[in-house]
Parts: sequence; C-alpha cells; structure tokens
Amino acid sequence: MKRWYLYPFSLGYHMVTGIRNNMYDLGMFKSTKFKTPIINVGNLSVGGSGKSPMVMYLATFLSKYYRTGVLSRGYGRLTKGYDVTNYDSNYKTVGDEAMQLFERFKNRFVIAVSEERVPGAKKVIDDMDLDVLILDDAMQHRAIKAGFNILMTDFNDPYFKDHLLPAGDLRESRAGANRADIIMVSKCPDELTEETKQYYISRIKPSYKQKVFFSSIGYDENVYARDKVLPDNNLNYYDILLITGIANPKPLQDHLAKFSQKVTHLKFRDHHNFSDDDIKKIFAEYKKLGEYKLILTTEKDYVRLKTFDYLRDLVYYWPINVIIDRKEEFNQMILDYTNKK
Repeated sequence: MKRWYLYPFSLGYHMVTGIRNNMYDLGMFKSTKFKTPIINVGNLSVGGSGKSPMVMYLATFLSKYYRTGVLSRGYGRLTKGYDVTNYDSNYKTVGDEAMQLFERFKNRFVIAVSEERVPGAKKVIDDMDLDVLILDDAMQHRAIKAGFNILMTDFNDPYFKDHLLPAGDLRESRAGANRADIIMVSKCPDELTEETKQYYISRIKPSYKQKVFFSSIGYDENVYARDKVLPDNNLNYYDILLITGIANPKPLQDHLAKFSQKVTHLKFRDHHNFSDDDIKKIFAEYKKLGEYKLILTTEKDYVRLKTFDYLRDLVYYWPINVIIDRKEEFNQMILDYTNKK
C-alpha cells in the first residue's frame, strides 16, 4: 500500500466506483454500442502505463487494412469540444498526445479529440467514414461500449499490487480487469524470463476469454531536432539537459544512462504546460553545461517545447515504439475482432 493512512477514504471511493460499475453492468446506466469496430486502450491506474505507444502501434497496424481513427480526450488542451487534428492544430487546441501522433504520422490515420466520448465517436466515425476507431484511455468511460478492450499495466507497478485512490493509484477496483480482452504488461525489461512471465500471469489470473501479453519500450537509434539527426551512440560526447513532463520518466533515464553519464534532469508533472518562467529556468540550466551540450526530451514534450523560439533549435527528442512479445498472435487477435464486424 502506497499511502496506507488514506485507506479509509479508499473504502468510500470503492463504494462509489463499485455502484457506478454495477449500474452499467445491470443496464441501469446507458452504454452506447456502435456497429463500427471500436478498440479501447485503457488502464486501471492513474499515470503512465504505456497507453500512448500502444495506441500508436494499433493505429499504424490497422491503417494498413482499414480507414482508421483515434479518439482521445485531448487532455491538457485549452479548448473544449470536438476537433480533428490537422496542420493548423497545436498542443493547446488538441492536446500534446494528439499532436504527437499527428507530427509523426500526419494524415496516415484520423486523430480526433472530444471530452464527450459518445458524440465524439459518432461524429468522427460518420464524418470521416471510419472502418475502425481506437479509443485512447476510455476504460472508465463506460458510456461508450467498446467491442474490444486492451488493459495496460506497468511491469514495475502492476495493478494487482496496487490499491484504490487515494491510498493507491487505482481509478477503480482490480475487478475492472475482468472487462479486458487483452491484458498487456508494459515497460518490461529487455531480459524477461519465462518464470517471471508465469508469475505475472498467475497474479493476473486471466479468464479463459482473456490473453496476457508482454511488451517493452523500443527507442529509435537516433534523436531528432527540427532539422538535425544525431545517432544515439554520439550522445556520450555531450552534456545533456533532460527535460520530462511525463508520468514516469524512469525508463527514459535508464535508457539514456546506457549512452551518457553527463545528464542533468529537470522533471515536470505529466502534460505540463511550460511557462515562460519554466523556459527561462531550462535555458539557465542549459547555459551551465559544457561546450558540447544539448537539450533532450520526449516526443510528447517536444510538441510543447518547440513552440518557444529560442529553444526550437536546441531541443532533441527521442521517439519510442512498443515491442510486443508474441506480436503475430497479438496482431491476429486484433484482426479477428475487426474482421468479424
């Protein structure tokens, strides 16, 4: 238990979320189902569990076969309502995650945002004539009934060891995992033994209808700036100022440590909207570094940092992808679902 002294409040939270889920299970609260295949990527906990790389993987994979769309809430944006990401969008209008997807893939698939999932899903499916829709972070948004659910859980902080808010980080009870078709243990170490896999499966206790998969983070062999590319094995020549505004920067720190020990880390909260004061602090830290130096950040943070003119040419980002164990089996499950529709 992470914050045991708050456990009494978790009992109240359990009662409220349990009643809400029971209302949906019994049909007392409406859950809208669509003819178009909808795949939800969600989790039970707050914070990062690898949802964004999984959404990216699914969208690129499915766009080979179908007209595909992604719908997210657009967390952290300064606007409300429905919007489709385009060349005039920025992180303030659609959120950093939607903007990150668009920056990398442009118009390969549709990227829309709406805090109201049901009307947002209806609009993007109809207006964009979609064959399949991916919902980002909608495990607890039960007003829309996804046909296929992928539950993400962090290898280093799995839901079966966690507790409900505020004592722990779970947004609903562990029983919520029963709604998942696939449970993906994310951010696994490179060397993952079969014994460890079996331990996680024994703790997850999947039903006969559920499959457990394991995935890890794969980093690009290069880091990128606006008009520059730097191979990762050249990072050891530089003093590096690492800037992160994500829930869990540890995997990035661990990976960077393989290439450089000359790292200063400035950590901001997840989805942080950088202010002018933040940029002045970043620039002041940058000036303290040696002659050969650079600023490194995540792809998601880059879409925010690059909007500040005097950092634009100094900041590099490190793209990531998800690497799935038993990838062909995973892909086939996704296609089996979409082909049934």
